[in-house]
Amino acid sequence: MTQAVWKGAVLAESDRCIEVEGNAYFPPEDVNQDYLKPSDTHTTCSWKGVASYYTLEVEGAVNPDAAWFYPEPKQAANQIKGYIAFWKGVQVS
Repeated sequence: MTQAVWKGAVLAESDRCIEVEGNAYFPPEDVNQDYLKPSDTHTTCSWKGVASYYTLEVEGAVNPDAAWFYPEPKQAANQIKGYIAFWKGVQVS
């Protein structure tokens, strides 16, 4: 079982993660959406496409753009469409 934890809160927990480039992508239904706030940030990966971001909020603590996902990935990354990955201090284990 893979977990994503930040500030003591379990953001996500799944046994169905997909690993891409060392990052665990969690199925959206296995992520606690209460901690995610939409962000206007977008970045582009040459082979995955355009990523969208979430800011994390846990008990008043804010971690901007600490989660990302590909809503419409390129064909090569279609298996992670909508799946959510974490970084910026989030412990994934």
